[in-house]
Amino acid sequence: MCYQTRQIRTIKDLELRYNVTLSNPSYGPLFDQPAYHLNGFSHPNMLVIPQQKPEVIAPGIWGIVPSNKQPEEIKAYYKESIRYGSGLNAQSEKLFQHFIYKHSALTKRCIIPVNGFYEPHTVDKKKYPVFIHRDDDSIFSLAGIYTVIGKYITFTILTREASPFFERIHNIKKRQPVLISEKDEKLWLDDSLKQNDVLEIIGREFNDKQLEAYTISKDLYRPQVDSNHDTIAEPKTYSELDYTYL
Repeated sequence: MCYQTRQIRTIKDLELRYNVTLSNPSYGPLFDQPAYHLNGFSHPNMLVIPQQKPEVIAPGIWGIVPSNKQPEEIKAYYKESIRYGSGLNAQSEKLFQHFIYKHSALTKRCIIPVNGFYEPHTVDKKKYPVFIHRDDDSIFSLAGIYTVIGKYITFTILTREASPFFERIHNIKKRQPVLISEKDEKLWLDDSLKQNDVLEIIGREFNDKQLEAYTISKDLYRPQVDSNHDTIAEPKTYSELDYTYL
């Protein structure tokens, strides 16, 4: 699963990396602030690249909402859907069957740029947060789908069965977000894709050797602690862990 992410690059960095422009320049001051820890359950605004306008990067609310809802119903829907994960993740295996996902699978896919994300490693029923990123902290792409509710984009991150690398980290549910390689980014947003094409891209193995993972402070899981700071992703070891797991 993927409920917590990090995105610390500037808008200019993102525009250059993806050859896009910010959908509205007035959003600049908000999104030029580094987000060291974005907790999906607070439904933050994040920047996404939508299939319908792949030349822009635009704000989206993390947590997909059915397209038949009205803007004023979004908050109530999040409260109602918390028992189902608040729409933060979507199982790619259900992409063309689920009552929300199937309406977006062919026409409303998106890219979510991040510098990293956080997953739990569990030992003796205790969770230890693990930070996953590229060792140079460069931007990479998560695959998502979205809906448009009035003037709002609401999106979810696709997940799949874990690779051996991610299975050692997310060792209970054994899931991972769908990572899109740089060479497949434009293809993921291509309007001409059919169902089999979409599933093929999702099924491609990402080169996990590009990634680094290590345990960090449990402050990430403490709601009373402000974890959105530049040191939250610093490595922290735990004597009770056998690091051959990671």
